Amino acid sequence: MSTQKSNTAPISPRPGLRLHNSHQRTTVPFTPDDASNVRLYFCGPTVYDRVHLGNLRSMLSADVLVRLLKALYPQVTYVRNITDIDDKIIQRARENDEDISHLTERTTKDFHDDLAALNILPPTVEPRATQHIPDMLEMIGRLITQGHAYETEGHVLFDVTSFPSYGALSGRSLEDMLAGARVDVADYKRNPGDFVLWKPSRNDEPGWDSPYGRGRPGWHIECSAMAERYLGESFDIHGGGNDLLFPHHENERAQSLCCYPHGHFARHWVHTGMLLSNGEKMSKSLGNFHTIHEVLERTPAEALRLLFLGSHYRSTLDFTWEKLDEARRIMDRFYRALEKTPPASTDSIPADILEALCDDLNTPLALSALHRYADAALEGQQSAANHLWVGGQLLGLFTMKPADWFQGGTDLDPATIEALIEKRLAARKARDFALADQIRNDLAEQGILLEDGPVGTTWRKG
Repeated sequence: MSTQKSNTAPISPRPGLRLHNSHQRTTVPFTPDDASNVRLYFCGPTVYDRVHLGNLRSMLSADVLVRLLKALYPQVTYVRNITDIDDKIIQRARENDEDISHLTERTTKDFHDDLAALNILPPTVEPRATQHIPDMLEMIGRLITQGHAYETEGHVLFDVTSFPSYGALSGRSLEDMLAGARVDVADYKRNPGDFVLWKPSRNDEPGWDSPYGRGRPGWHIECSAMAERYLGESFDIHGGGNDLLFPHHENERAQSLCCYPHGHFARHWVHTGMLLSNGEKMSKSLGNFHTIHEVLERTPAEALRLLFLGSHYRSTLDFTWEKLDEARRIMDRFYRALEKTPPASTDSIPADILEALCDDLNTPLALSALHRYADAALEGQQSAANHLWVGGQLLGLFTMKPADWFQGGTDLDPATIEALIEKRLAARKARDFALADQIRNDLAEQGILLEDGPVGTTWRKG
């Protein structure tokens, strides 16, 4: 069975895709600016450490959306940035006594490795903030000229009162935000809610020459500049975790619309829900903070992917090791169905799976269809196996052959395992059940589970 992507040809956009738009606070039909090239931007990581599971949820939701858009439209331009200049990066490099460029290169590679393991597609373009400083300075200059930003004490700040609809994306009132702002805000701000576009850098900090002095950009201007550079003044979808809704996306929207008043910036805003760990917010202090790398050392990547797909992207997802074990058992069953009845063709995307995903990326409903197809494939139904395979591929599953899923990734040589299985069989025939049990237990301690069936004994990873 091929491990390559399905060759299913793109189909016409039916049924119509509907997405929840955070700005409108409702689910609406998706209509791209240009149906020949759908354009979207998702916020990527700040590369100072291993990416954690909370970051993964946004990346995986974007991946499902991109896969669906590629099935519906002839071209998709997907931009996901890398933030490689940030106060957290500067601080971590100091703590590590590590060069900043080395830190960001190392953690960016870790990020790419983690996402590749989870079969998350790379973006069309992956811009890095440090490579787009001129674009940011050009935007800042336009905002100053148009009266939306001002210089003060080496900083450039965006004047939130200059944009009447500031707060509309996150549903916050500007008056309430300013009234509730802390009293001890920087005295160089005109308004407590004004945010940084450019800040001065000390001699021991990274910095770039600018009309405002040596400094570095604020976080929000980075994404606006990179989105405009690769997608233009107007594009279709902007997304990320719901923790970015305010202030990051609110500030992005404000500065971009002020800088390019004839565009609409992003037409649809897509935000993923919160990730909990054992019912609590994930944090290092509670000991429930997990990186992707840590989890993948304990479980196959497809089990983690399936766990995330099992909850709607806008819902709150509670991660537990027990749920991850259950996801692995479900993947065992799916692969067993494909082993029982190998797919014989790459059919069109099953209508029920397509309809589920077109309904605001309803992955739980799509998975329920996979379960039905797995039931039928286990009974030997060929068309069901084909649908299971193609539908799973659309969700980014089934990256390996069934035999590799059940037996791959072990330190033991398969020939050694088979020899031990033969030795155990001989022991059972000789009624030496103690030796047979010892062999089974020894293999189990090494992560190899034996399964006795009507056709003999098979093995898989535990």
